[in-house]
Amino acid sequence: MYEKVADLPVTVESCAFERRERATSSGFDRVTTVVSLSGAGETGRGEDVTYTTEAHDALQAADALQGADSPLVGEYTVDSFSAALAEADLWPEPPDEERFRHYRRWGFESAALDLALKQADTDLGTTLGRRYDPVEFVVSTRLSNADDDTPPTADRLAMLCERHGDCSFKLDPTPSWGNALIDELMDYDVRVLDLKGLYEGTDVDVEADPEFYRRVVDGLPDALIEDPDLTDATRPVFDGQEARVTWDVPITGVESVEALPFEPEWLNMKPSRCGTVESVLATIDYCEEHGIDLYGGGQFELGVGRDHIQALASLCYPDGPNDVAPGGYNDPEPDADLPTSPLTPPDEPAGIGTGFS
Repeated sequence: MYEKVADLPVTVESCAFERRERATSSGFDRVTTVVSLSGAGETGRGEDVTYTTEAHDALQAADALQGADSPLVGEYTVDSFSAALAEADLWPEPPDEERFRHYRRWGFESAALDLALKQADTDLGTTLGRRYDPVEFVVSTRLSNADDDTPPTADRLAMLCERHGDCSFKLDPTPSWGNALIDELMDYDVRVLDLKGLYEGTDVDVEADPEFYRRVVDGLPDALIEDPDLTDATRPVFDGQEARVTWDVPITGVESVEALPFEPEWLNMKPSRCGTVESVLATIDYCEEHGIDLYGGGQFELGVGRDHIQALASLCYPDGPNDVAPGGYNDPEPDADLPTSPLTPPDEPAGIGTGFS
């Protein structure tokens, strides 16, 4: 697929940043930056989903990257702009985590692709020869906040189903989940359980524990199991269950898929983890060629980044348990009039694609 977009010309005349901030149902305030690249009467947008607020504040203050004097101004192709980004200093201050370099890179790369498509008066689906299909999505939520000592309940799931009908869910189990709660969750359509076993040094780390793993794996037998930490103690839990195991944190490109402990049947595709347009499209190509099913993943995007993950899901994996729900589902108190699954594609897409409803 990358060959179909790599040579698209793109003219960049200025660069601008827009800070976004919003409270989430996971108990933290999310900050992102919308990257806008303008030229030839069009504007392409992407979103930097780095998780530290200070990194976004530093980017906002980086005057050297913005305006008509930005070092990114010039005449490119999508591919040569990516090469220019590889040489550019996008970090006024070093990131707290190396993975954030990919997150910011995707913000600029997706903005450039969006701009190139708009300047060519086309959209990503047309360029790739693919159709924008309705997008099935799950609602991703925690049953309790990371800093909340109260026992988790299914109350939020009940509230969401009451307001929006029969929702499907991606949940983040914690060791505090007891058998009674797991039995109650059987009444809901739980499609993915994110064990978060591969995070290190974050607020959402969950320690690998074989009893905890077996409790949720056996208790919710129809759900995919994302990011288990496979140790000598936990690996036996997944004997015969390998087809249910899916990965998110390690997936940064084709090589990362090939390095997994066993060939997967499912993977979570988060373009921000891959960083470049080339890596994103090559990874999707690889998975299609090897019969690996994909579903889209979100990073609490607050702007156009959410539209972009919906567009990729629409074009490449519309029927998966896509964690690409409209951002309002992440609010502590979601509005009652949010779109329900599946999302309807825009009638007249432009650029990567926005306006799913």
